[in-house]
Amino acid sequence: MADVKWIKIVTDIFDDEKVLLIESLPEADSVIVIWFKLLCLAGKNNNSGVFVLNDKIPYTDEMLSTIFRRPLNTIRMALKVFEQYSMIEIVNNIITIPNWGKHQNLDQLESKKQYMKNYMAEYRQKQLCKTNSKTNSKTNSKANVRQADIDKDKELDKDKELKKKNIHSSVIEYLNEKCNTKYKDNTSKTKDLINARVNEGFTLEDFRIVIDKKTTEWLNTEMTKFLRPETLFSNKFEGYLNQADANNQANKVRKVAMF
Repeated sequence: MADVKWIKIVTDIFDDEKVLLIESLPEADSVIVIWFKLLCLAGKNNNSGVFVLNDKIPYTDEMLSTIFRRPLNTIRMALKVFEQYSMIEIVNNIITIPNWGKHQNLDQLESKKQYMKNYMAEYRQKQLCKTNSKTNSKTNSKANVRQADIDKDKELDKDKELKKKNIHSSVIEYLNEKCNTKYKDNTSKTKDLINARVNEGFTLEDFRIVIDKKTTEWLNTEMTKFLRPETLFSNKFEGYLNQADANNQANKVRKVAMF
C-alpha cells in the first residue's frame, strides 16, 4: 500500500489518563517519543495499524530499536507499557494498533455520509417533480403518499429524540448506582457524549457493559477518579466495550486500544 503523509492526533492527548500515567515513569519522555514514532510508522506503512515489513516480516523489538534509534531495553519497556495500557495488541508476535482504520478515516466516512445525504435529497426532489407533472388524480394520490412518508419520518425523529432523553437518565442512573456518584443526566456535556455514542449505534446495554467493565477495573484504585462520563463515554467508548473482562485478561490474547 502507498504510504500516507500525515496521521491524526487528538489535541487533548496529553490529558489522556494513559499518557498521564506514562509521564510518571522514569523514562517517560522516551516512552512517549516511541509511541509517536509507532503512530508515524503505522501511517507510513498504511497497513491498518499492523506492523509488518513488506507484508511479510513482523517488526521485532530489535528492528524497532534500529529504526527508532533507541536502546533495545527502552523499546521493550515501552512496548510492555503500551500493551499494559491497552494501546497496542500483540497477536502471534505481530504488533498492531486496534481501531487504527476507524480513527484515521473519519473524514472519508463523514464525506461518504454527506454524499449519501445530498444524493437522497436530490433524488426525493426529482421524484416530487415527476409527481407534479402527472394528472391531478395521480398527483393528489402520490402527494398523499409523500405526505404520509414525511409524517412517518417526523414520528421516527420524535421517537429517536424520546429514546435519547430516556437513555440519558438510564445511563447516568446506572453509573451513579455502580459508583456511588451523583452525576446529572441533563448537563449539556454529558448529553452530548451520550448522544454521540447513540448516533454511532451503541445501545443502553452497551453503556451498562462499559460501566460494569471499568468499574470492576478501576473502582477503589487510583483510577477511580476516571469513572466519570467524560472518560467512560468519550471516543474510547468502543475500545472499553470490546476490551476483555478484567477477571479474564490473564487467559486471553494481550490487547491494546489506541487513544
